[in-house]
Amino acid sequence: MSVNSVTHLNFRGDARAALTFYQSVFGGEMAVVTYKDAGNVQEPSEADQVMWGQVAADSGFRVMAYDVPSRLPWNQGENAFFVSLRGETAEEITAYWQKLSEGATVVQALEPAQWAPLYGMLKDRFGVTWVLDVVSEYNAS
Repeated sequence: MSVNSVTHLNFRGDARAALTFYQSVFGGEMAVVTYKDAGNVQEPSEADQVMWGQVAADSGFRVMAYDVPSRLPWNQGENAFFVSLRGETAEEITAYWQKLSEGATVVQALEPAQWAPLYGMLKDRFGVTWVLDVVSEYNAS
Protein backbone atom coordinates (compact mmCIF):
# COMPACT_ATOMS: atom_id res chain seq x y z
CA MET A 1 0.00 0.00 0.00
CA SER A 2 1.20 3.54 -0.70
CA VAL A 3 0.02 7.07 -0.12
CA ASN A 4 0.87 10.31 -1.89
CA SER A 5 0.88 13.77 -0.40
CA VAL A 6 -0.15 16.59 -2.71
CA THR A 7 0.20 20.26 -1.88
CA HIS A 8 -3.22 21.93 -1.88
CA LEU A 9 -3.08 25.69 -2.42
CA ASN A 10 -5.90 28.00 -1.37
CA PHE A 11 -6.59 31.26 -3.21
CA ARG A 12 -9.22 33.98 -3.35
CA GLY A 13 -10.06 34.16 -7.03
CA ASP A 14 -6.59 33.33 -8.45
CA ALA A 15 -6.68 29.51 -8.47
CA ARG A 16 -7.23 29.12 -12.23
CA ALA A 17 -4.45 31.59 -13.06
CA ALA A 18 -2.09 29.86 -10.61
CA LEU A 19 -2.87 26.38 -11.99
CA THR A 20 -2.41 27.63 -15.56
CA PHE A 21 0.96 29.11 -14.58
CA TYR A 22 2.11 25.91 -12.84
CA GLN A 23 1.05 23.88 -15.87
CA SER A 24 3.19 26.18 -18.05
CA VAL A 25 6.15 25.50 -15.75
CA PHE A 26 5.77 21.74 -15.19
CA GLY A 27 3.63 20.59 -18.11
CA GLY A 28 1.04 17.88 -17.60
CA GLU A 29 -2.72 17.98 -17.55
CA MET A 30 -4.85 20.56 -15.79
CA ALA A 31 -8.30 19.70 -14.49
CA VAL A 32 -10.69 22.30 -13.13
CA VAL A 33 -14.18 21.99 -11.66
CA THR A 34 -15.92 25.31 -11.05
CA TYR A 35 -18.59 25.93 -8.44
CA LYS A 36 -21.07 26.13 -11.34
CA ASP A 37 -19.85 22.77 -12.74
CA ALA A 38 -20.47 21.15 -9.35
CA GLY A 39 -23.87 22.78 -8.86
CA ASN A 40 -22.57 24.48 -5.73
CA VAL A 41 -23.00 28.19 -6.51
CA GLN A 42 -23.74 30.12 -3.35
CA GLU A 43 -22.50 33.49 -4.59
CA PRO A 44 -23.28 34.17 -8.29
CA SER A 45 -20.09 36.22 -8.81
CA GLU A 46 -18.03 33.14 -7.80
CA ALA A 47 -19.77 30.63 -10.12
CA ASP A 48 -16.77 30.33 -12.46
CA GLN A 49 -14.16 30.17 -9.72
CA VAL A 50 -12.32 26.93 -8.99
CA MET A 51 -13.97 24.56 -6.54
CA TRP A 52 -11.37 21.87 -7.27
CA GLY A 53 -8.35 22.03 -9.53
CA GLN A 54 -5.20 20.06 -10.16
CA VAL A 55 -2.12 19.94 -12.35
CA ALA A 56 -0.63 16.46 -12.78
CA ALA A 57 2.53 15.95 -14.82
CA ASP A 58 4.17 12.74 -16.05
CA SER A 59 7.24 13.69 -14.01
CA GLY A 60 5.24 13.05 -10.84
CA PHE A 61 4.59 16.73 -10.08
CA ARG A 62 1.14 17.32 -8.56
CA VAL A 63 -0.48 20.40 -7.12
CA MET A 64 -4.10 21.08 -6.20
CA ALA A 65 -5.84 24.42 -5.74
CA TYR A 66 -9.17 26.04 -5.13
CA ASP A 67 -10.76 29.45 -4.59
CA VAL A 68 -11.95 29.87 -1.03
CA PRO A 69 -15.52 31.22 -1.21
CA SER A 70 -16.03 34.75 0.11
CA ARG A 71 -18.35 33.42 2.85
CA LEU A 72 -15.36 31.64 4.44
CA PRO A 73 -12.36 33.30 6.10
CA TRP A 74 -9.10 33.30 4.15
CA ASN A 75 -5.73 34.86 4.82
CA GLN A 76 -2.74 34.15 2.62
CA GLY A 77 -0.62 34.26 5.74
CA GLU A 78 3.11 34.50 6.12
CA ASN A 79 5.27 31.38 5.82
CA ALA A 80 2.29 29.10 6.41
CA PHE A 81 3.86 26.55 4.07
CA PHE A 82 6.54 26.09 1.43
CA VAL A 83 6.30 23.92 -1.64
CA SER A 84 9.50 21.87 -1.83
CA LEU A 85 10.56 20.81 -5.32
CA ARG A 86 13.45 18.34 -5.39
CA GLY A 87 15.01 17.15 -8.63
CA GLU A 88 17.78 14.79 -9.63
CA THR A 89 19.79 17.17 -11.85
CA ALA A 90 20.88 20.78 -11.81
CA GLU A 91 19.53 21.20 -15.34
CA GLU A 92 16.05 20.07 -14.31
CA ILE A 93 15.89 22.31 -11.24
CA THR A 94 17.39 25.30 -13.09
CA ALA A 95 14.74 25.00 -15.82
CA TYR A 96 11.93 25.01 -13.24
CA TRP A 97 13.58 27.89 -11.37
CA GLN A 98 13.73 30.02 -14.50
CA LYS A 99 10.03 29.53 -15.18
CA LEU A 100 8.89 29.98 -11.58
CA SER A 101 11.01 33.15 -11.31
CA GLU A 102 8.74 35.02 -13.73
CA GLY A 103 7.26 37.79 -11.59
CA ALA A 104 8.71 36.26 -8.41
CA THR A 105 10.67 37.63 -5.49
CA VAL A 106 13.90 35.70 -4.95
CA VAL A 107 14.42 34.93 -1.25
CA GLN A 108 17.61 32.87 -1.73
CA ALA A 109 19.37 32.74 -5.09
CA LEU A 110 19.63 29.36 -6.78
CA GLU A 111 23.21 28.32 -6.08
CA PRO A 112 25.30 25.57 -4.47
CA ALA A 113 24.72 25.10 -0.76
CA GLN A 114 26.53 23.11 1.92
CA TRP A 115 23.76 20.50 1.93
CA ALA A 116 22.87 20.40 -1.78
CA PRO A 117 24.54 20.86 -5.18
CA LEU A 118 21.90 23.54 -5.91
CA TYR A 119 19.40 25.25 -3.60
CA GLY A 120 17.16 28.31 -3.89
CA MET A 121 13.97 29.85 -2.54
CA LEU A 122 11.51 32.24 -4.16
CA LYS A 123 8.02 33.61 -3.62
CA ASP A 124 6.14 33.35 -6.90
CA ARG A 125 3.78 35.96 -8.30
CA PHE A 126 0.88 34.29 -6.46
CA GLY A 127 2.58 34.58 -3.06
CA VAL A 128 3.53 30.88 -2.85
CA THR A 129 7.02 30.20 -1.47
CA TRP A 130 8.95 27.51 -3.38
CA VAL A 131 12.12 25.79 -2.15
CA LEU A 132 14.02 24.12 -4.99
CA ASP A 133 17.03 21.86 -4.65
CA VAL A 134 18.95 19.04 -6.25
CA VAL A 135 18.71 15.86 -4.22
CA SER A 136 22.00 14.69 -2.72
CA GLU A 137 22.97 12.08 -0.20
CA TYR A 138 23.06 13.52 3.30
CA ASN A 139 26.40 13.22 5.05
CA ALA A 140 26.29 14.22 8.73
CA SER A 141 30.05 14.38 9.14
